[in-house]
Amino acid sequence: MTAPVFVVDRLDGAGPEFVLDGPEGRHAVSVKRLRAGEDVVLTDGRGRWAEGVVKAAEGKDRLVVELGPVRDEPPAAPRITVVQALPKGDRGELAVETMTEVGVDAIVPWQASRCITQWKGDRGLKALGKWRATAREAGKQSRRVRFPEVADAATTKQVGALLAGADFAAVLHESGDAPLATAELPAAGEIVLVVGPEGGVSPEELALFAEAGAEPYVLGPTVLRTSTAGTAAAALLLGRSGRWS
Repeated sequence: MTAPVFVVDRLDGAGPEFVLDGPEGRHAVSVKRLRAGEDVVLTDGRGRWAEGVVKAAEGKDRLVVELGPVRDEPPAAPRITVVQALPKGDRGELAVETMTEVGVDAIVPWQASRCITQWKGDRGLKALGKWRATAREAGKQSRRVRFPEVADAATTKQVGALLAGADFAAVLHESGDAPLATAELPAAGEIVLVVGPEGGVSPEELALFAEAGAEPYVLGPTVLRTSTAGTAAAALLLGRSGRWS
Protein backbone atom coordinates (compact mmCIF):
# COMPACT_ATOMS: atom_id res chain seq x y z
CA MET A 1 0.00 0.00 0.00
CA THR A 2 1.85 3.09 -1.23
CA ALA A 3 -0.83 5.79 -1.37
CA PRO A 4 -0.85 8.30 1.52
CA VAL A 5 -3.11 7.36 4.43
CA PHE A 6 -5.59 9.70 6.10
CA VAL A 7 -7.70 9.02 9.17
CA VAL A 8 -11.46 9.49 9.28
CA ASP A 9 -13.86 8.97 12.17
CA ARG A 10 -15.84 6.30 10.36
CA LEU A 11 -16.36 4.79 6.92
CA ASP A 12 -19.66 3.01 7.59
CA GLY A 13 -22.31 4.32 5.23
CA ALA A 14 -19.85 6.38 3.21
CA GLY A 15 -21.00 7.00 -0.33
CA PRO A 16 -18.91 6.93 -3.49
CA GLU A 17 -18.02 10.60 -2.97
CA PHE A 18 -16.33 11.41 0.32
CA VAL A 19 -15.26 14.82 1.61
CA LEU A 20 -12.09 14.85 3.70
CA ASP A 21 -11.94 18.08 5.69
CA GLY A 22 -10.74 19.35 9.07
CA PRO A 23 -7.11 18.76 10.09
CA GLU A 24 -6.75 15.71 7.81
CA GLY A 25 -8.16 17.62 4.86
CA ARG A 26 -5.82 20.53 5.59
CA HIS A 27 -2.85 18.19 5.71
CA ALA A 28 -3.89 16.57 2.41
CA VAL A 29 -4.45 19.86 0.57
CA SER A 30 -1.97 22.29 2.12
CA VAL A 31 0.88 19.99 3.19
CA LYS A 32 0.72 17.00 0.85
CA ARG A 33 -0.65 19.23 -1.94
CA LEU A 34 -2.72 16.42 -3.39
CA ARG A 35 -4.49 17.10 -6.65
CA ALA A 36 -7.11 15.47 -8.87
CA GLY A 37 -6.20 12.00 -10.07
CA GLU A 38 -3.93 11.08 -7.15
CA ASP A 39 -4.56 7.98 -5.04
CA VAL A 40 -5.30 8.05 -1.32
CA VAL A 41 -6.29 5.59 1.40
CA LEU A 42 -8.84 6.48 4.07
CA THR A 43 -9.02 4.47 7.29
CA ASP A 44 -10.53 4.60 10.76
CA GLY A 45 -7.29 3.17 12.17
CA ARG A 46 -9.19 0.11 13.44
CA GLY A 47 -8.93 -2.03 10.32
CA ARG A 48 -11.63 -0.50 8.11
CA TRP A 49 -10.26 1.22 5.03
CA ALA A 50 -10.93 2.17 1.44
CA GLU A 51 -8.89 3.25 -1.53
CA GLY A 52 -9.87 6.43 -3.30
CA VAL A 53 -8.97 8.83 -6.08
CA VAL A 54 -8.92 12.58 -5.56
CA LYS A 55 -11.61 14.36 -7.58
CA ALA A 56 -10.82 17.87 -6.43
CA ALA A 57 -8.95 19.93 -3.86
CA GLU A 58 -11.07 22.85 -2.64
CA GLY A 59 -9.69 25.74 -0.63
CA LYS A 60 -7.04 24.92 1.95
CA ASP A 61 -8.66 22.05 3.82
CA ARG A 62 -11.18 20.18 1.70
CA LEU A 63 -10.45 17.13 -0.44
CA VAL A 64 -13.18 15.48 -2.51
CA VAL A 65 -12.45 11.77 -2.98
CA GLU A 66 -14.07 9.18 -5.24
CA LEU A 67 -14.16 6.28 -2.81
CA GLY A 68 -13.86 2.58 -3.62
CA PRO A 69 -15.40 -0.26 -1.60
CA VAL A 70 -14.83 -0.29 2.15
CA ARG A 71 -12.75 -3.25 3.29
CA ASP A 72 -11.83 -4.82 6.60
CA GLU A 73 -8.31 -5.90 7.49
CA PRO A 74 -8.48 -8.71 10.04
CA PRO A 75 -6.25 -8.59 13.12
CA ALA A 76 -2.85 -10.15 12.52
CA ALA A 77 -1.86 -13.41 14.18
CA PRO A 78 -0.14 -13.93 16.45
CA ARG A 79 -0.92 -10.61 18.10
CA ILE A 80 2.18 -8.89 19.52
CA THR A 81 1.94 -6.67 22.59
CA VAL A 82 4.95 -4.83 24.01
CA VAL A 83 4.93 -3.72 27.64
CA GLN A 84 7.18 -0.66 27.55
CA ALA A 85 8.64 0.73 30.75
CA LEU A 86 8.53 4.53 30.81
CA PRO A 87 11.79 5.96 29.43
CA LYS A 88 13.22 9.38 30.13
CA GLY A 89 12.34 12.44 28.06
CA ASP A 90 10.95 11.90 24.60
CA ARG A 91 12.38 8.40 24.24
CA GLY A 92 8.98 6.95 24.98
CA GLU A 93 7.55 8.59 21.88
CA LEU A 94 10.53 7.31 19.88
CA ALA A 95 9.79 3.77 21.10
CA VAL A 96 6.11 4.08 20.19
CA GLU A 97 6.93 5.51 16.77
CA THR A 98 9.35 2.77 15.74
CA MET A 99 7.29 -0.07 17.24
CA THR A 100 4.30 1.19 15.27
CA GLU A 101 6.35 1.30 12.10
CA VAL A 102 7.50 -2.31 12.41
CA GLY A 103 3.99 -3.60 13.14
CA VAL A 104 3.40 -4.03 16.89
CA ASP A 105 -0.31 -4.49 17.68
CA ALA A 106 -0.52 -3.05 21.20
CA ILE A 107 1.70 -1.04 23.52
CA VAL A 108 1.28 -0.98 27.29
CA PRO A 109 3.08 1.80 29.20
CA TRP A 110 4.50 0.36 32.42
CA GLN A 111 5.37 2.25 35.59
CA ALA A 112 8.22 -0.04 36.69
CA SER A 113 9.77 0.40 40.11
CA ARG A 114 13.06 1.66 38.64
CA CYS A 115 11.51 4.12 36.19
CA ILE A 116 12.86 7.62 36.60
CA THR A 117 9.88 9.05 34.74
CA GLN A 118 6.63 9.16 36.70
CA TRP A 119 3.21 9.52 35.13
CA LYS A 120 1.04 11.25 37.70
CA GLY A 121 -2.07 13.38 37.41
CA ASP A 122 -2.35 15.76 34.47
CA ARG A 123 1.27 15.16 33.50
CA GLY A 124 0.58 11.45 33.10
CA LEU A 125 -2.54 12.07 31.01
CA LYS A 126 -0.60 14.46 28.78
CA ALA A 127 2.21 11.94 28.30
CA LEU A 128 -0.28 9.17 27.47
CA GLY A 129 -1.93 11.47 24.95
CA LYS A 130 1.44 12.05 23.28
CA TRP A 131 2.04 8.30 23.02
CA ARG A 132 -1.37 7.79 21.41
CA ALA A 133 -0.90 10.70 19.00
CA THR A 134 2.52 9.31 18.07
CA ALA A 135 1.02 5.88 17.33
CA ARG A 136 -1.62 7.49 15.11
CA GLU A 137 0.88 9.56 13.13
CA ALA A 138 3.34 6.68 12.81
CA GLY A 139 0.50 4.42 11.68
CA LYS A 140 -0.33 6.85 8.90
CA GLN A 141 3.31 7.30 7.91
CA SER A 142 3.90 3.55 7.73
CA ARG A 143 0.71 3.01 5.68
CA ARG A 144 -1.09 0.97 8.32
CA VAL A 145 -4.86 0.75 8.44
CA ARG A 146 -4.96 -0.88 11.88
CA PHE A 147 -3.02 1.26 14.34
CA PRO A 148 -1.60 -0.15 17.58
CA GLU A 149 -3.64 0.24 20.72
CA VAL A 150 -1.88 2.27 23.40
CA ALA A 151 -3.31 1.20 26.76
CA ASP A 152 -3.55 3.15 29.98
CA ALA A 153 -0.41 2.99 32.11
CA ALA A 154 -0.20 -0.35 33.91
CA THR A 155 1.10 -1.30 37.32
CA THR A 156 3.41 -4.27 37.79
CA LYS A 157 0.50 -6.33 39.10
CA GLN A 158 -1.54 -5.52 35.99
CA VAL A 159 1.38 -6.46 33.76
CA GLY A 160 1.60 -9.79 35.58
CA ALA A 161 -2.06 -10.48 34.84
CA LEU A 162 -1.50 -9.64 31.17
CA LEU A 163 1.46 -12.02 31.00
CA ALA A 164 -0.52 -14.81 32.68
CA GLY A 165 -3.10 -14.69 29.88
CA ALA A 166 -0.58 -14.73 27.02
CA ASP A 167 0.22 -17.70 24.78
CA PHE A 168 3.88 -16.72 24.94
CA ALA A 169 5.36 -14.24 27.41
CA ALA A 170 8.95 -13.04 27.71
CA VAL A 171 10.97 -10.45 29.60
CA LEU A 172 14.04 -8.99 27.95
CA HIS A 173 16.68 -9.34 30.63
CA GLU A 174 20.37 -10.15 30.87
CA SER A 175 19.68 -13.01 33.30
CA GLY A 176 18.03 -15.03 30.54
CA ASP A 177 19.73 -18.26 29.48
CA ALA A 178 18.02 -18.52 26.09
CA PRO A 179 18.04 -16.08 23.18
CA LEU A 180 14.69 -14.78 21.99
CA ALA A 181 15.71 -15.88 18.50
CA THR A 182 15.32 -19.56 19.49
CA ALA A 183 12.13 -19.32 21.57
CA GLU A 184 9.21 -21.50 20.48
CA LEU A 185 6.45 -19.17 19.33
CA PRO A 186 2.73 -19.83 18.93
CA ALA A 187 1.18 -19.67 15.45
CA ALA A 188 -1.80 -17.73 16.82
CA GLY A 189 -2.96 -16.15 20.06
CA GLU A 190 -1.02 -13.46 21.88
CA ILE A 191 2.67 -12.78 22.41
CA VAL A 192 3.53 -10.36 25.22
CA LEU A 193 7.02 -8.94 25.56
CA VAL A 194 8.26 -6.87 28.51
CA VAL A 195 10.90 -4.17 28.05
CA GLY A 196 12.34 -2.79 31.28
CA PRO A 197 13.48 0.74 32.17
CA GLU A 198 16.98 2.22 32.07
CA GLY A 199 17.59 0.91 35.60
CA GLY A 200 16.51 -2.60 34.67
CA VAL A 201 13.75 -4.91 35.87
CA SER A 202 13.95 -5.45 39.63
CA PRO A 203 14.34 -8.94 41.15
CA GLU A 204 10.85 -8.62 42.65
CA GLU A 205 9.35 -7.81 39.26
CA LEU A 206 11.22 -10.67 37.62
CA ALA A 207 9.89 -13.07 40.25
CA LEU A 208 6.31 -11.88 39.80
CA PHE A 209 6.57 -12.17 36.03
CA ALA A 210 8.08 -15.65 36.31
CA GLU A 211 5.10 -16.72 38.40
CA ALA A 212 2.88 -15.44 35.57
CA GLY A 213 4.77 -17.61 33.07
CA ALA A 214 7.15 -15.03 31.58
CA GLU A 215 10.75 -16.20 31.47
CA PRO A 216 13.74 -13.89 30.85
CA TYR A 217 15.31 -13.95 27.38
CA VAL A 218 18.29 -12.17 25.88
CA LEU A 219 18.02 -10.37 22.58
CA GLY A 220 21.66 -10.45 21.54
CA PRO A 221 25.24 -9.79 22.69
CA THR A 222 24.83 -6.01 22.88
CA VAL A 223 22.87 -3.85 25.33
CA LEU A 224 20.07 -1.82 23.75
CA ARG A 225 18.37 1.22 25.22
CA THR A 226 14.86 0.70 26.51
CA SER A 227 13.60 2.91 23.68
CA THR A 228 15.05 0.64 20.98
CA ALA A 229 14.91 -2.83 22.54
CA GLY A 230 11.17 -3.27 21.98
CA THR A 231 11.43 -2.39 18.30
CA ALA A 232 14.36 -4.77 17.72
CA ALA A 233 12.65 -7.61 19.59
CA ALA A 234 9.33 -7.04 17.83
CA ALA A 235 11.03 -7.11 14.43
CA LEU A 236 12.63 -10.43 15.36
CA LEU A 237 9.29 -11.89 16.46
CA LEU A 238 7.46 -10.58 13.39
CA GLY A 239 9.99 -12.31 11.15
CA ARG A 240 10.02 -15.56 13.08
CA SER A 241 6.24 -15.76 13.46
CA GLY A 242 5.67 -15.58 9.71
CA ARG A 243 3.98 -12.20 9.75
CA TRP A 244 6.71 -10.73 7.58
CA SER A 245 6.80 -13.63 5.15
